[in-house]
Amino acid sequence: MMQTNLEALRALIEPDRVHRAIYVEPAIFDLEMERIFGRAWVLVGHESQTPNPGDYFTTIIGKQPVVMVRHTDGSIRVLYNRCGHRGAKVVGDRAGNARFFRCCYHGWTFRTDGQVLSVPLRRGYNDTNFNPQDPQFWMTPAAQVDSYRGFVFASLAPEGPDLRSFLGGVASSLDDFVDRSPQGRIEVAGRPFRVLQRNNWKLFFENLNDAMHALVVHESSVEAARSEAAREAARPESNGQGSYAAELIPTLDKNGIPYAAWEKLETTAFEWGHSFLGGFFNPESYERSYVEAMEKAHGTERMREILSVNRHNTIIYPSCSTQSAYQQLRVIRPLAVDRTMVEIYNFRLAGAPPDTYRRTMIFTNLTNSPSSIVMPDDLEAYHRVQEGLGSNGSDWISLHRDYGRDSAHAGSVTANATSELPMRNQTRVWLKYMTGEAPA
Repeated sequence: MMQTNLEALRALIEPDRVHRAIYVEPAIFDLEMERIFGRAWVLVGHESQTPNPGDYFTTIIGKQPVVMVRHTDGSIRVLYNRCGHRGAKVVGDRAGNARFFRCCYHGWTFRTDGQVLSVPLRRGYNDTNFNPQDPQFWMTPAAQVDSYRGFVFASLAPEGPDLRSFLGGVASSLDDFVDRSPQGRIEVAGRPFRVLQRNNWKLFFENLNDAMHALVVHESSVEAARSEAAREAARPESNGQGSYAAELIPTLDKNGIPYAAWEKLETTAFEWGHSFLGGFFNPESYERSYVEAMEKAHGTERMREILSVNRHNTIIYPSCSTQSAYQQLRVIRPLAVDRTMVEIYNFRLAGAPPDTYRRTMIFTNLTNSPSSIVMPDDLEAYHRVQEGLGSNGSDWISLHRDYGRDSAHAGSVTANATSELPMRNQTRVWLKYMTGEAPA
């Protein structure tokens, strides 16, 4: 019923609440992969992951396996990872370099733009029903591929907005990410961390700009940080400066700020489900060497303008989230209605001193790595929500906080950080994708 009855889908979303079925029904998940991940612009990767011709890596868009590859002309291509002969998955390695792709089944080979290169026993094919120039036999390219500031997105739908229109105002967060480099260029640093979450993909996104959860969910890690700070201060040899503890304690402690402080921050939401949460990064914590490098590269006024941008999490719906001040990117790969893979990437700022990347790694190890003391708090909460939504009880999830108090602006809507505006914004766009009422 959910696959064909639009009225049934519309009945699941109300302006200030949503039905639990959207998190637990496998049929709805399958429809999301078709109508959301099959139509939206989805982050595939970053240009620095494929710097040379033939460099490639594999990933998924929704349920579709794809290869991102640098073609011989220097362009980035995104191809379905599927042989045009008998349908085998062509590229088995996660990443590498290749002059061409060769299918392991019957040996068909393909150029890095997806076109057929060679076919064994070519004479055995009748030219009336096989033409290597016919795209049906290629590794099919994604319908649309584009990049913004080095971030590569693809859409599997030929119709719909261009990438810049899709990003809208949230493109400023990608600008913020790249502008923090003295050379205006960033690059992926190594392989990502991968974390398998036992929850629906939407729960992860809803949590990112939910300021209300921090005081409760992260109570244990905040207390651990404060206890360590007290022990550090009590050590005779400690002057409170330069130690690992001195750098990490303020970061963890931010989750413990009172509700009144959270309410002073602002959340901004955009048309296609995107949003960002105002940050609490202290500009005075930047290393002096980094500030000097930025000032030398951009001038004093522009340096101050760049470093004054203060955002915590930015959501680019439905596929990724950035944390510009710490050079972090998280990409979601939905696997099942109750399983989500999250990939956490670290970036280097070209031209920045080594201490800048050290701060990135400290933040990763504290909050975003599988071994952090913050991430397990969230993972446990997500799993409990997923379990609870699968049980009997009320069928509805409340998104009432500060409903009706949003402030509309040209191209965006704002509210204080404790509002459930970002969640309402995501479910609004979810419904448009699922019913086909939004452009592809």
